[in-house]
Amino acid sequence: MTTMAQETATATGTGTARTAAPQTASTVRRHELAAFLRHRREHIAPEQVGLPRGTRRRTPGLRREEVAQLAAVGVTWYTWLEQARDIQVSVQVLDALARTLLLDRSERSHLFQLADAIDPQPATDCPVVTPALQSMLDQLDPIPACLQNARYDILAYNRTYGMLLCDLDAVPPEDRNCMILSYTHQEWRSSIVHLEKSQRLMAARFRGSMADHLADPTWKTLLKRLHTSPEFCEVWDRHEVLGASPRRKEFRNAHVGRLTVDHTDLWLGPSRGPRMVTYAPVDEESRQRLERLHAIALEK
Repeated sequence: MTTMAQETATATGTGTARTAAPQTASTVRRHELAAFLRHRREHIAPEQVGLPRGTRRRTPGLRREEVAQLAAVGVTWYTWLEQARDIQVSVQVLDALARTLLLDRSERSHLFQLADAIDPQPATDCPVVTPALQSMLDQLDPIPACLQNARYDILAYNRTYGMLLCDLDAVPPEDRNCMILSYTHQEWRSSIVHLEKSQRLMAARFRGSMADHLADPTWKTLLKRLHTSPEFCEVWDRHEVLGASPRRKEFRNAHVGRLTVDHTDLWLGPSRGPRMVTYAPVDEESRQRLERLHAIALEK
């Protein structure tokens, strides 16, 4: 039986039944980051980073001061980081810690996600692009095909797609984004017959997909970059939203001339996730021109 005194203590928060305050997402993230750093530090042998082990080492792995020294940060500051203190962490410091702790690609990405920061040196490859998927793209030649994500990043492509709108191999990997190219790359722009319509469709699909990623720093970074274009700002301010649907497209290729193709999305996961994009010719002339384009790509 609960006594009156116990009920009073519980109600006023002085008893043992006090309810803990709920943790915020940032608090959880800080504690996960602290645990991750401690685990990685404790599992790196001094010899792996060029330090002598010595005879009196009782700490498993590296000491906190050793990590701080190797990463060129203060010992107190790094200690606070492992204690999940609410402190700001720059991308330069995170980059230094990733190198000091010998993080692989996945671990580095995890580190930046826990710190709610954007990696200044993101991986250029993508786990979605398996050798089998790349083989499928190659076997679709001369039908242009690529893998894209919902942000319109071009993750992989076959030879014909690589020559369809521009020489995609010559474009830096960080710029291989259909929206970026449609506003900044002159050859890409001139290859799209109905450019304004294409830009509006992409912006409408991008807005619809972004609703699921409003807090994602990579989406916000892309949107900020696109806003440097007055053309994009005008389209974006329309607030149009559109889902995915098959459609016919016309291209003006610099090597073989005009092409008419049917655009199809083959989804590799849930809607608005990664997809395989294909452009099948709608007439014999387009088919023959795609074959010539593929031959040109093979000679490149």
